[in-house]
Amino acid sequence: MNERHEIEIGVIGLGNIARLHSDRLQKAGYGDVVTAGLDVDPDARGRFAAQYDADVYERQADLYSDVDAVLVTTPNKFHEEYVVGALEAGLDVFVEKPLAHSLASAERIAEAAKAAEGFCMVGFHNRFRDPVQVLLGYRDDGSMGELKHIEANYLRRRGVPGRGSWFTREALAGGGALIDIGVHAIDLSLYLLGFPEVVEVSGQTRATFGTRSEYAYVTMWGEDHGSAGFDVDDSASAFIRCADGTTIALEVSWASNRTDSQEYVVRGSGAGARLDLSNDEMDLYETVSTGVNHHRTSQIETAGNDAHAIELERFVDSVATGDPPGTNTVEQALAVQRVLDAIYRSSEEGRAISLTE
Repeated sequence: MNERHEIEIGVIGLGNIARLHSDRLQKAGYGDVVTAGLDVDPDARGRFAAQYDADVYERQADLYSDVDAVLVTTPNKFHEEYVVGALEAGLDVFVEKPLAHSLASAERIAEAAKAAEGFCMVGFHNRFRDPVQVLLGYRDDGSMGELKHIEANYLRRRGVPGRGSWFTREALAGGGALIDIGVHAIDLSLYLLGFPEVVEVSGQTRATFGTRSEYAYVTMWGEDHGSAGFDVDDSASAFIRCADGTTIALEVSWASNRTDSQEYVVRGSGAGARLDLSNDEMDLYETVSTGVNHHRTSQIETAGNDAHAIELERFVDSVATGDPPGTNTVEQALAVQRVLDAIYRSSEEGRAISLTE
């Protein structure tokens, strides 16, 4: 391992996500690494500079010359501009999910990453959750047998992240609930399965609630500017088939008439599991013949560590040592983007989409 050296990190896009990441780094003892920020909004620059004692910039070139790495937390449409620019400047990059707002943009980022001196890590924090790591351990030691199928749910009863914000505008986000939170469910499912090749996708997206003039809700992450700024999906259902015979059934919603759920049900030939990422719970399901045939259900307890913080620490440590993190790669994020694109195309065309043609 290379010797660790002091680093400086710049944050691009100084909104809520930028502050969440910066706060987590400070809490984890890495607060001094965030030294700079960039945003087109002078008010955002002023707030960030005051809160984090950071230098702030409007021009990319000025920022890139003063830091070792960047966190890209802009709306999806601008990921390509900043990720590619930073990689071409020789910097390491952490970019929030999804990789881009469109498949074509994601492919251009992947090409830039291949040619880059630095590395690019994509923000899929659920991989670092404690029960996910436990399940991976059981998978790798053979306890689960062969994983065959995953039921992946990321459902909110009412959870549109601010109607009229960039999250609900296709031109800026590239989609709605599917590309915002469904991307997490797709990535985690493929990660648990070992990223098999996806061969066919069938899906349906819907805009049922966000387009209503009267949208009843209890809480909203952002501000509600009404239905006029909502032109994306608020739910999606999909079935994903892989070359090795493994499958994924996906249910996603920002808004639906049902309880919230971040439940993943994993079926293996040796054992099954239920992950509940809303509270970091995990149950293990087995049927054994010891004594007499019987079912055995085990509750797995973990510390419930902050997955976002662990992910950011991995990035910072990799920048400091010069060793790429070896996880959350652009290639994997591109595979996820292809599935997102196929679900949207399947819904639009009313047919299953082959990814091998």
